[in-house]
Amino acid sequence: MFYKELKKFPEHFLWGASTSAYQVEGAYNEDGKGMSVQDVHEPPEGITDFKIASDHYHHMKEDVKLMAELGLKAYRFSIAWTRILPNGAGEVNEKGVKFYNDLINELISHGIEPVVTMYHFDLPYELHKQGGWCNRKTIDAFVQYAKILFENYGDRVKYWLTINEQNVMINHPNAMNPGRLPTKKELYQQCHNMFVAAAKATILCHEMCPGGKIGPAPNITAIYPATCSPEDVIAADNWESIRCWLYLDVAVCGRYNSLVWAYLEEKGYTPVIEDGDMEIIAKAKPDYLGVNYYATATVSAARNDGTDCQPRNGDQQVMIGEEGVYRAAKNDHLEITDFGWMVDSIGMRVTLRRVYDRYHLPILITENGLGAKDELGEDGKIHDDYRIDYLKRHFHQAQLAVTDGVDLIGYCPWAFIDLVSTHQGYGKRYGFVYVNRGEDDLKDMRRICKDSYYWYKEVIKRNGIEE
Repeated sequence: MFYKELKKFPEHFLWGASTSAYQVEGAYNEDGKGMSVQDVHEPPEGITDFKIASDHYHHMKEDVKLMAELGLKAYRFSIAWTRILPNGAGEVNEKGVKFYNDLINELISHGIEPVVTMYHFDLPYELHKQGGWCNRKTIDAFVQYAKILFENYGDRVKYWLTINEQNVMINHPNAMNPGRLPTKKELYQQCHNMFVAAAKATILCHEMCPGGKIGPAPNITAIYPATCSPEDVIAADNWESIRCWLYLDVAVCGRYNSLVWAYLEEKGYTPVIEDGDMEIIAKAKPDYLGVNYYATATVSAARNDGTDCQPRNGDQQVMIGEEGVYRAAKNDHLEITDFGWMVDSIGMRVTLRRVYDRYHLPILITENGLGAKDELGEDGKIHDDYRIDYLKRHFHQAQLAVTDGVDLIGYCPWAFIDLVSTHQGYGKRYGFVYVNRGEDDLKDMRRICKDSYYWYKEVIKRNGIEE
Protein backbone atom coordinates (compact mmCIF):
# COMPACT_ATOMS: atom_id res chain seq x y z
CA MET A 1 0.00 0.00 0.00
CA PHE A 2 1.39 3.38 -1.02
CA TYR A 3 0.08 6.66 0.34
CA LYS A 4 0.19 10.19 -1.01
CA GLU A 5 0.40 11.49 2.54
CA LEU A 6 1.34 9.67 5.73
CA LYS A 7 -0.55 10.07 8.98
CA LYS A 8 1.32 11.78 11.76
CA PHE A 9 2.25 9.97 14.93
CA PRO A 10 -0.44 10.51 17.60
CA GLU A 11 -0.21 13.77 19.55
CA HIS A 12 0.73 12.10 22.83
CA PHE A 13 2.95 9.44 21.29
CA LEU A 14 5.25 7.84 23.86
CA TRP A 15 8.69 8.43 22.39
CA GLY A 16 10.85 6.56 24.88
CA ALA A 17 13.77 4.23 25.43
CA SER A 18 14.29 0.93 27.22
CA THR A 19 16.64 -0.90 29.58
CA SER A 20 16.47 -3.90 31.90
CA ALA A 21 17.50 -4.01 35.55
CA TYR A 22 20.16 -6.72 35.40
CA GLN A 23 21.84 -5.23 32.34
CA VAL A 24 22.06 -1.64 33.56
CA GLU A 25 21.78 -1.29 37.35
CA GLY A 26 24.79 -3.05 38.84
CA ALA A 27 24.88 -3.05 42.67
CA TYR A 28 23.98 -6.71 42.49
CA ASN A 29 24.59 -7.33 46.22
CA GLU A 30 23.94 -3.91 47.75
CA ASP A 31 21.20 -2.62 50.05
CA GLY A 32 19.68 -6.03 50.69
CA LYS A 33 19.30 -7.23 47.11
CA GLY A 34 19.18 -11.01 46.71
CA MET A 35 20.78 -13.11 43.97
CA SER A 36 19.09 -13.71 40.65
CA VAL A 37 19.95 -16.28 37.99
CA GLN A 38 21.72 -13.47 36.13
CA ASP A 39 23.97 -12.76 39.12
CA VAL A 40 25.32 -16.32 38.96
CA HIS A 41 25.48 -16.35 35.15
CA GLU A 42 29.00 -17.07 33.91
CA PRO A 43 29.69 -15.06 30.74
CA PRO A 44 32.08 -16.18 28.00
CA GLU A 45 35.76 -15.54 28.68
CA GLY A 46 36.67 -11.90 28.16
CA ILE A 47 33.07 -10.70 28.56
CA THR A 48 31.95 -8.83 31.67
CA ASP A 49 29.26 -10.11 34.01
CA PHE A 50 26.24 -8.17 35.28
CA LYS A 51 27.53 -7.27 38.73
CA ILE A 52 28.43 -3.65 38.00
CA ALA A 53 26.94 -3.13 34.54
CA SER A 54 26.43 0.60 33.85
CA ASP A 55 26.03 1.35 37.57
CA HIS A 56 22.65 2.98 37.04
CA TYR A 57 21.88 2.21 40.67
CA HIS A 58 24.38 4.89 41.73
CA HIS A 59 23.89 7.18 38.70
CA MET A 60 20.09 7.17 38.66
CA LYS A 61 19.48 10.89 39.01
CA GLU A 62 22.21 11.73 36.49
CA ASP A 63 20.74 9.25 34.03
CA VAL A 64 17.18 10.54 34.44
CA LYS A 65 18.44 14.08 33.87
CA LEU A 66 19.91 12.90 30.56
CA MET A 67 16.55 11.33 29.70
CA ALA A 68 14.84 14.63 30.40
CA GLU A 69 17.34 16.55 28.29
CA LEU A 70 16.73 14.07 25.50
CA GLY A 71 13.03 14.84 25.79
CA LEU A 72 11.85 11.31 26.50
CA LYS A 73 8.12 10.96 26.98
CA ALA A 74 8.50 7.45 28.47
CA TYR A 75 11.15 5.25 30.03
CA ARG A 76 10.59 1.51 29.88
CA PHE A 77 12.64 -0.23 32.58
CA SER A 78 12.38 -3.40 34.62
CA ILE A 79 12.27 -3.91 38.35
CA ALA A 80 14.69 -6.46 39.78
CA TRP A 81 12.49 -8.99 41.57
CA THR A 82 15.31 -9.75 44.05
CA ARG A 83 15.73 -6.09 44.94
CA ILE A 84 12.14 -6.18 46.22
CA LEU A 85 12.04 -9.77 47.52
CA PRO A 86 15.63 -11.00 48.04
CA ASN A 87 14.54 -14.64 48.17
CA GLY A 88 11.81 -14.29 45.56
CA ALA A 89 9.09 -14.51 48.22
CA GLY A 90 8.70 -13.76 51.90
CA GLU A 91 10.41 -10.76 53.47
CA VAL A 92 10.31 -7.42 51.63
CA ASN A 93 13.50 -5.37 51.19
CA GLU A 94 12.44 -1.81 51.94
CA LYS A 95 15.64 -0.31 50.51
CA GLY A 96 14.80 -1.93 47.19
CA VAL A 97 11.26 -0.60 47.33
CA LYS A 98 12.69 2.86 48.01
CA PHE A 99 15.08 2.77 45.04
CA TYR A 100 12.29 2.27 42.53
CA ASN A 101 10.06 4.70 44.38
CA ASP A 102 12.79 7.31 43.99
CA LEU A 103 13.30 6.41 40.32
CA ILE A 104 9.59 6.66 39.53
CA ASN A 105 9.30 9.99 41.33
CA GLU A 106 12.36 11.30 39.54
CA LEU A 107 10.92 10.32 36.16
CA ILE A 108 7.54 11.88 36.88
CA SER A 109 9.15 15.09 38.13
CA HIS A 110 10.71 15.41 34.66
CA GLY A 111 7.49 14.61 32.82
CA ILE A 112 8.59 11.10 31.82
CA GLU A 113 6.02 8.29 31.88
CA PRO A 114 7.34 5.21 33.70
CA VAL A 115 6.68 1.97 31.81
CA VAL A 116 7.46 -0.84 34.24
CA THR A 117 8.40 -4.38 33.24
CA MET A 118 7.80 -6.71 36.18
CA TYR A 119 10.03 -9.58 35.10
CA HIS A 120 12.92 -9.40 32.61
CA PHE A 121 14.98 -12.64 32.60
CA ASP A 122 16.15 -12.30 36.23
CA LEU A 123 14.39 -15.03 38.20
CA PRO A 124 15.37 -15.05 41.89
CA TYR A 125 18.06 -17.69 42.37
CA GLU A 126 16.35 -19.11 45.44
CA LEU A 127 13.27 -19.83 43.35
CA HIS A 128 15.43 -21.32 40.61
CA LYS A 129 16.93 -23.75 43.12
CA GLN A 130 13.40 -24.84 44.04
CA GLY A 131 12.52 -25.65 40.43
CA GLY A 132 11.96 -22.16 39.04
CA TRP A 133 8.96 -21.80 36.77
CA CYS A 134 8.44 -25.59 36.76
CA ASN A 135 7.37 -25.21 40.39
CA ARG A 136 3.90 -23.72 40.81
CA LYS A 137 5.09 -22.03 44.01
CA THR A 138 6.81 -19.57 41.68
CA ILE A 139 3.36 -18.49 40.49
CA ASP A 140 2.43 -17.64 44.09
CA ALA A 141 5.74 -15.81 44.55
CA PHE A 142 5.12 -13.74 41.41
CA VAL A 143 1.65 -12.81 42.63
CA GLN A 144 3.09 -11.68 45.98
CA TYR A 145 5.71 -9.66 44.09
CA ALA A 146 3.06 -8.12 41.81
CA LYS A 147 0.93 -7.10 44.78
CA ILE A 148 3.91 -5.33 46.37
CA LEU A 149 4.61 -3.43 43.15
CA PHE A 150 1.00 -2.37 42.68
CA GLU A 151 0.70 -1.32 46.34
CA ASN A 152 3.82 0.81 46.23
CA TYR A 153 3.80 2.20 42.69
CA GLY A 154 0.30 1.70 41.30
CA ASP A 155 -0.73 5.24 42.18
CA ARG A 156 1.86 6.64 39.75
CA VAL A 157 2.66 3.93 37.19
CA LYS A 158 0.11 3.84 34.39
CA TYR A 159 1.81 1.30 32.10
CA TRP A 160 2.81 -2.18 33.28
CA LEU A 161 4.36 -5.09 31.38
CA THR A 162 4.14 -8.54 32.96
CA ILE A 163 6.87 -10.72 31.43
CA ASN A 164 9.52 -9.70 28.95
CA GLU A 165 10.09 -12.06 26.02
CA GLN A 166 8.52 -15.17 27.51
CA ASN A 167 8.89 -16.79 24.09
CA VAL A 168 12.64 -16.19 24.11
CA MET A 169 12.95 -17.83 27.53
CA ILE A 170 11.14 -20.90 26.20
CA ASN A 171 12.73 -21.16 22.77
CA HIS A 172 16.25 -20.09 23.80
CA PRO A 173 16.61 -21.03 27.50
CA ASN A 174 20.41 -21.18 27.80
CA ALA A 175 20.88 -17.66 29.24
CA MET A 176 18.04 -17.97 31.77
CA ASN A 177 18.69 -21.43 33.25
CA PRO A 178 22.01 -21.88 35.05
CA GLY A 179 22.99 -25.52 35.41
CA ARG A 180 21.04 -28.22 33.61
CA LEU A 181 18.94 -27.02 30.70
CA PRO A 182 15.27 -28.00 31.02
CA THR A 183 13.76 -30.53 28.63
CA LYS A 184 11.24 -29.29 26.06
CA LYS A 185 8.39 -30.69 28.13
CA GLU A 186 9.71 -28.88 31.20
CA LEU A 187 10.03 -25.66 29.20
CA TYR A 188 6.41 -25.78 28.10
CA GLN A 189 5.40 -26.44 31.71
CA GLN A 190 7.39 -23.34 32.66
CA CYS A 191 5.62 -21.52 29.86
CA HIS A 192 2.16 -22.49 31.10
CA ASN A 193 3.01 -21.52 34.66
CA MET A 194 4.21 -18.12 33.41
CA PHE A 195 0.89 -17.72 31.57
CA VAL A 196 -0.98 -18.34 34.83
CA ALA A 197 1.30 -15.99 36.79
CA ALA A 198 0.94 -13.19 34.23
CA ALA A 199 -2.83 -13.66 34.14
CA LYS A 200 -3.11 -13.42 37.92
CA ALA A 201 -0.94 -10.28 37.90
CA THR A 202 -3.10 -8.77 35.15
CA ILE A 203 -6.28 -9.37 37.14
CA LEU A 204 -4.63 -7.98 40.28
CA CYS A 205 -3.47 -4.85 38.44
CA HIS A 206 -7.01 -4.12 37.29
CA GLU A 207 -8.25 -4.56 40.86
CA MET A 208 -5.53 -2.50 42.56
CA CYS A 209 -4.53 0.18 40.03
CA PRO A 210 -7.46 2.28 38.82
CA GLY A 211 -6.57 3.55 35.38
CA GLY A 212 -3.57 1.27 35.13
CA LYS A 213 -2.84 -0.54 31.88
CA ILE A 214 -1.06 -3.88 31.67
CA GLY A 215 0.03 -6.28 28.96
CA PRO A 216 2.68 -8.81 27.88
CA ALA A 217 5.93 -8.00 26.07
CA PRO A 218 6.94 -10.89 23.81
CA ASN A 219 9.55 -10.76 21.05
CA ILE A 220 7.43 -10.80 17.90
CA THR A 221 8.63 -11.08 14.35
CA ALA A 222 6.98 -11.84 11.06
CA ILE A 223 8.15 -15.16 9.63
CA TYR A 224 8.70 -15.33 5.86
CA PRO A 225 8.60 -18.49 3.73
CA ALA A 226 11.86 -18.93 1.81
CA THR A 227 9.91 -19.34 -1.44
CA CYS A 228 6.30 -19.37 -2.61
CA SER A 229 6.35 -23.16 -2.36
CA PRO A 230 3.29 -24.22 -0.34
CA GLU A 231 5.56 -26.42 1.80
CA ASP A 232 7.62 -23.37 2.76
CA VAL A 233 4.44 -21.44 3.57
CA ILE A 234 3.32 -24.24 5.90
CA ALA A 235 6.73 -24.17 7.61
CA ALA A 236 6.48 -20.39 8.07
CA ASP A 237 3.00 -20.79 9.57
CA ASN A 238 4.35 -23.47 11.90
CA TRP A 239 7.19 -21.37 13.24
CA GLU A 240 5.22 -18.11 13.45
CA SER A 241 2.55 -19.88 15.53
CA ILE A 242 5.05 -21.65 17.80
CA ARG A 243 7.34 -18.65 18.22
CA CYS A 244 4.81 -15.79 18.28
CA TRP A 245 1.08 -16.46 18.20
CA LEU A 246 1.08 -18.95 21.08
CA TYR A 247 2.09 -16.19 23.49
CA LEU A 248 -0.31 -13.53 22.29
CA ASP A 249 -3.24 -15.92 21.74
CA VAL A 250 -3.05 -17.04 25.38
CA ALA A 251 -2.64 -13.48 26.68
CA VAL A 252 -5.34 -11.86 24.54
CA CYS A 253 -7.77 -14.65 23.65
CA GLY A 254 -7.37 -16.75 26.77
CA ARG A 255 -6.71 -19.97 24.85
CA TYR A 256 -3.87 -21.99 23.40
CA ASN A 257 -3.23 -21.60 19.68
CA SER A 258 -4.77 -24.68 18.01
CA LEU A 259 -1.82 -25.36 15.70
CA VAL A 260 0.64 -25.08 18.60
CA TRP A 261 -1.47 -27.38 20.77
CA ALA A 262 -1.40 -29.96 17.96
CA TYR A 263 2.39 -29.55 17.86
CA LEU A 264 2.66 -30.03 21.65
CA GLU A 265 0.54 -33.15 21.46
CA GLU A 266 2.56 -34.58 18.58
CA LYS A 267 5.86 -33.95 20.39
CA GLY A 268 4.70 -34.99 23.84
CA TYR A 269 5.26 -31.52 25.28
CA THR A 270 1.76 -30.72 26.58
CA PRO A 271 1.89 -29.09 30.03
CA VAL A 272 -0.12 -30.06 33.07
CA ILE A 273 -3.03 -27.63 33.25
CA GLU A 274 -4.62 -27.54 36.69
CA ASP A 275 -8.30 -26.93 37.38
CA GLY A 276 -9.11 -23.25 37.06
CA ASP A 277 -5.98 -22.27 35.12
CA MET A 278 -7.72 -21.59 31.82
CA GLU A 279 -10.55 -19.73 33.54
CA ILE A 280 -7.99 -17.41 35.17
CA ILE A 281 -6.19 -16.95 31.85
CA ALA A 282 -9.47 -16.19 30.05
CA LYS A 283 -10.43 -13.62 32.70
CA ALA A 284 -7.17 -11.68 32.37
CA LYS A 285 -7.56 -9.15 29.55
CA PRO A 286 -4.53 -7.06 28.55
CA ASP A 287 -5.05 -3.38 27.82
CA TYR A 288 -2.24 -3.11 25.29
CA LEU A 289 0.60 -5.18 23.84
CA GLY A 290 4.30 -4.63 24.17
CA VAL A 291 6.22 -5.80 21.11
CA ASN A 292 9.98 -6.30 21.02
CA TYR A 293 11.03 -6.26 17.36
CA TYR A 294 14.51 -6.59 15.89
CA ALA A 295 14.11 -8.36 12.55
CA THR A 296 12.12 -10.95 10.66
CA ALA A 297 13.07 -14.58 10.14
CA THR A 298 12.89 -16.79 7.06
CA VAL A 299 12.23 -20.52 7.02
CA SER A 300 11.81 -23.35 4.54
CA ALA A 301 10.10 -26.71 4.69
CA ALA A 302 11.60 -29.35 6.91
CA ARG A 303 13.37 -32.13 5.00
CA ASN A 304 12.89 -34.70 7.76
CA ASP A 305 16.24 -36.27 6.95
CA GLY A 306 18.07 -35.55 10.19
CA THR A 307 19.54 -32.25 8.97
CA ASP A 308 16.80 -29.76 9.83
CA CYS A 309 18.50 -28.53 13.02
CA GLN A 310 21.04 -26.09 11.58
CA PRO A 311 21.14 -22.88 13.63
CA ARG A 312 21.36 -19.46 12.00
CA ASN A 313 22.08 -16.10 13.67
CA GLY A 314 22.23 -15.45 17.43
CA ASP A 315 20.42 -14.27 20.54
CA GLN A 316 16.70 -13.69 19.94
CA GLN A 317 17.23 -14.22 16.21
CA VAL A 318 18.62 -17.72 16.53
CA MET A 319 16.88 -20.15 14.19
CA ILE A 320 17.51 -23.68 15.33
CA GLY A 321 15.21 -25.62 13.02
CA GLU A 322 13.22 -28.66 14.10
CA GLU A 323 12.59 -31.98 12.44
CA GLY A 324 9.18 -32.08 10.82
CA VAL A 325 8.41 -28.45 11.69
CA TYR A 326 10.69 -25.97 9.89
CA ARG A 327 14.21 -25.43 8.62
CA ALA A 328 16.14 -22.18 9.02
CA ALA A 329 16.67 -20.38 5.71
CA LYS A 330 18.70 -17.42 4.52
CA ASN A 331 17.09 -14.23 3.25
CA ASP A 332 19.40 -12.66 0.68
CA HIS A 333 17.24 -9.54 0.49
CA LEU A 334 18.29 -8.36 3.97
CA GLU A 335 21.37 -6.68 5.39
CA ILE A 336 23.39 -8.28 8.17
CA THR A 337 25.02 -6.46 11.09
CA ASP A 338 28.57 -7.05 12.33
CA PHE A 339 27.06 -9.42 14.89
CA GLY A 340 25.18 -11.50 12.33
CA TRP A 341 21.74 -10.01 12.99
CA MET A 342 19.39 -9.42 10.08
CA VAL A 343 18.12 -5.88 9.50
CA ASP A 344 14.58 -5.60 8.13
CA SER A 345 12.92 -2.25 8.73
CA ILE A 346 10.03 -3.06 6.38
CA GLY A 347 9.54 -6.22 8.42
CA MET A 348 8.60 -4.00 11.36
CA ARG A 349 5.62 -2.71 9.38
CA VAL A 350 4.71 -6.26 8.39
CA THR A 351 4.92 -7.42 12.01
CA LEU A 352 2.89 -4.52 13.39
CA ARG A 353 0.18 -5.06 10.77
CA ARG A 354 -0.05 -8.78 11.54
CA VAL A 355 -0.21 -8.25 15.30
CA TYR A 356 -2.81 -5.49 15.13
CA ASP A 357 -4.95 -7.36 12.59
CA ARG A 358 -5.08 -10.40 14.90
CA TYR A 359 -5.66 -8.67 18.24
CA HIS A 360 -6.86 -5.09 17.72
CA LEU A 361 -5.16 -3.80 20.85
CA PRO A 362 -2.90 -0.72 21.15
CA ILE A 363 0.75 -1.58 20.57
CA LEU A 364 3.83 -0.16 22.29
CA ILE A 365 7.15 -1.00 20.65
CA THR A 366 9.08 -1.95 23.77
CA GLU A 367 12.41 -2.80 22.12
CA ASN A 368 14.09 -2.19 18.78
CA GLY A 369 17.67 -1.16 18.20
CA LEU A 370 21.07 -1.74 16.68
CA GLY A 371 23.95 -3.33 18.54
CA ALA A 372 27.30 -2.04 17.26
CA LYS A 373 30.94 -1.59 18.18
CA ASP A 374 30.64 2.07 19.14
CA GLU A 375 33.97 3.74 19.78
CA LEU A 376 34.90 6.94 21.58
CA GLY A 377 36.66 9.10 18.99
CA GLU A 378 39.71 11.30 19.44
CA ASP A 379 37.33 14.28 19.49
CA GLY A 380 35.65 12.83 22.58
CA LYS A 381 32.45 12.01 20.69
CA ILE A 382 30.70 8.91 19.40
CA HIS A 383 29.67 9.20 15.76
CA ASP A 384 27.04 6.50 15.30
CA ASP A 385 25.51 7.48 11.96
CA TYR A 386 24.73 3.80 11.37
CA ARG A 387 22.36 3.82 14.35
CA ILE A 388 20.67 7.00 13.13
CA ASP A 389 20.18 5.40 9.72
CA TYR A 390 18.81 2.22 11.30
CA LEU A 391 16.30 4.05 13.49
CA LYS A 392 15.32 6.51 10.77
CA ARG A 393 14.29 3.62 8.52
CA HIS A 394 12.41 1.86 11.33
CA PHE A 395 10.64 5.04 12.44
CA HIS A 396 9.51 5.54 8.83
CA GLN A 397 8.07 2.02 8.71
CA ALA A 398 6.36 2.61 12.06
CA GLN A 399 4.72 5.70 10.60
CA LEU A 400 3.62 3.68 7.58
CA ALA A 401 2.07 1.17 9.98
CA VAL A 402 0.21 4.02 11.70
CA THR A 403 -1.03 5.10 8.27
CA ASP A 404 -2.10 1.49 7.66
CA GLY A 405 -4.39 1.83 10.67
CA VAL A 406 -2.25 0.26 13.40
CA ASP A 407 -2.97 1.77 16.84
CA LEU A 408 0.67 2.43 17.79
CA ILE A 409 0.95 4.35 21.07
CA GLY A 410 4.71 4.56 21.52
CA TYR A 411 8.20 3.50 20.54
CA CYS A 412 10.92 2.68 23.09
CA PRO A 413 14.20 1.85 21.31
CA TRP A 414 16.71 -0.45 22.97
CA ALA A 415 18.45 1.13 24.73
CA PHE A 416 18.59 4.47 26.48
CA ILE A 417 22.15 3.88 27.65
CA ASP A 418 24.88 1.35 26.91
CA LEU A 419 24.36 -1.77 28.97
CA VAL A 420 25.71 -5.29 29.18
CA SER A 421 24.77 -7.23 26.08
CA THR A 422 23.84 -10.72 27.26
CA HIS A 423 26.46 -12.44 25.08
CA GLN A 424 28.84 -9.68 23.94
CA GLY A 425 29.16 -7.42 27.00
CA TYR A 426 30.28 -3.88 26.16
CA GLY A 427 31.68 -4.93 22.80
CA LYS A 428 28.11 -4.64 21.53
CA ARG A 429 26.51 -1.32 22.41
CA TYR A 430 22.92 -0.19 21.88
CA GLY A 431 22.52 3.07 23.77
CA PHE A 432 21.91 6.69 22.88
CA VAL A 433 24.30 7.38 25.76
CA TYR A 434 27.81 5.92 25.86
CA VAL A 435 29.21 4.53 29.13
CA ASN A 436 32.95 4.93 29.34
CA ARG A 437 33.99 1.46 30.48
CA GLY A 438 35.33 -1.72 28.95
CA GLU A 439 34.84 -5.38 29.80
CA ASP A 440 37.24 -5.37 32.74
CA ASP A 441 38.41 -1.75 32.91
CA LEU A 442 35.70 0.37 34.55
CA LYS A 443 37.51 3.61 33.64
CA ASP A 444 35.44 6.56 34.88
CA MET A 445 31.93 5.28 33.91
CA ARG A 446 31.35 8.70 32.38
CA ARG A 447 28.13 9.24 30.39
CA ILE A 448 28.69 10.67 26.90
CA CYS A 449 25.82 11.47 24.56
CA LYS A 450 26.24 9.95 21.10
CA ASP A 451 25.30 11.64 17.83
CA SER A 452 22.14 9.49 17.85
CA TYR A 453 21.12 11.09 21.15
CA TYR A 454 21.03 14.56 19.60
CA TRP A 455 19.29 13.25 16.47
CA TYR A 456 16.62 11.47 18.52
CA LYS A 457 16.09 14.64 20.56
CA GLU A 458 15.04 16.42 17.35
CA VAL A 459 12.80 13.53 16.31
CA ILE A 460 10.96 13.76 19.62
CA LYS A 461 10.62 17.54 19.31
CA ARG A 462 9.05 17.13 15.84
CA ASN A 463 6.99 14.09 16.89
CA GLY A 464 8.53 12.13 14.05
CA ILE A 465 11.20 12.07 11.38
CA GLU A 466 11.41 14.61 8.59
CA GLU A 467 9.72 13.56 5.36
